[in-house]
Amino acid sequence: MTEPRSLKFDWNTLPTLTPTLPGTGGTIRAQLEDFRVDEIPLYPFSGEGEFLFVRLEKRGHNTNHLMQELCNQLGVEPKKVGVAGLKDRHAITTQWMSIPAKLEKHLGNFSLEGVRILETARHDNKLGMGHLQGNRFEIRVRGAAGTLEQAQTVLDILLERGLPNYFGPQRFGIDGRNAEEGLKLMQNKMRGGGNIMLKRFLISAVQSQIFNAFVAARLERGIFDRLLEGDMAKKHDTGGVFRVLDAELETPRAQRGEVSALGTLFGRKAKPLTGEAGALEGEILASFGLEPEDFSSRLGDRRLTRAFITNASLTGTEDGYWIRFDLPRGSFATSVLRELTKTEVDAADESSSEEETTSEA
Repeated sequence: MTEPRSLKFDWNTLPTLTPTLPGTGGTIRAQLEDFRVDEIPLYPFSGEGEFLFVRLEKRGHNTNHLMQELCNQLGVEPKKVGVAGLKDRHAITTQWMSIPAKLEKHLGNFSLEGVRILETARHDNKLGMGHLQGNRFEIRVRGAAGTLEQAQTVLDILLERGLPNYFGPQRFGIDGRNAEEGLKLMQNKMRGGGNIMLKRFLISAVQSQIFNAFVAARLERGIFDRLLEGDMAKKHDTGGVFRVLDAELETPRAQRGEVSALGTLFGRKAKPLTGEAGALEGEILASFGLEPEDFSSRLGDRRLTRAFITNASLTGTEDGYWIRFDLPRGSFATSVLRELTKTEVDAADESSSEEETTSEA
């Protein structure tokens, strides 16, 4: 019997889209100012309503710590504070939070070193997790051995063909072992199953690792920007989802960047794919020694196998370059940096300056 594949995260098991092009090398996060993330709201605010949306800039604080301080100083319950995504402390980040509008008069007393209130706006509804369009990144690569032209060549391909939408190392914790711990929980071999948030987090890492393997297989088999019979695909302009019945007919749309295949985050409501796509998905799942039924404790979801970068630019520096780009919510900037540098970006780091939405999947 074949030994199941390891669930430990390892960049080396995940192919890049541009393996034949040299990377520039270099490092990120040498200084806090080298990594900036700005949240892009999903919708315009109405200007009136029972909620006050507050845009904050933070340095040296993660979102959870900022929320805790805000709640303590304003005297509000955490459940009444809304955020769209989680940002960590290893960057300069801006994001929106919502609080009950009646607390506006107390906001001027809020004070936390490294945090600034940039603006406020009224809105009708509380801000919900995932309610953002995406994130804008400004990242400095220092100590690059390669040229700006090499980076631009890779970036042009990503802009044309899309980015492998891998979950980055931030999802898998220090040393990349969150999915292994999640599997132990699923098999009742680990204490802590009573902690609902911990269980969701660790099992989501198992879902994420299987998804990564599915994306990797599509790259390795030359079907990254193609569709298979039985795929579930999503239209990038409208968000509409459909089942692929005729792969030959639909693949040109995928190659033009109009639609992309979805991968499954297994759970009760995310039915396995069918046809040729289902066979590939089943092969990947079996390689980890798992079955769809193993994820009955989760709702499940689907995720795009590729993401498209927008508003991208490169600017040279004395020892490297700045890269600026937008990504849709849930996509990881480390995947972009890895394609350009061909290094194991953030491989053994717990930091996460990218968009993370804690879903019910």
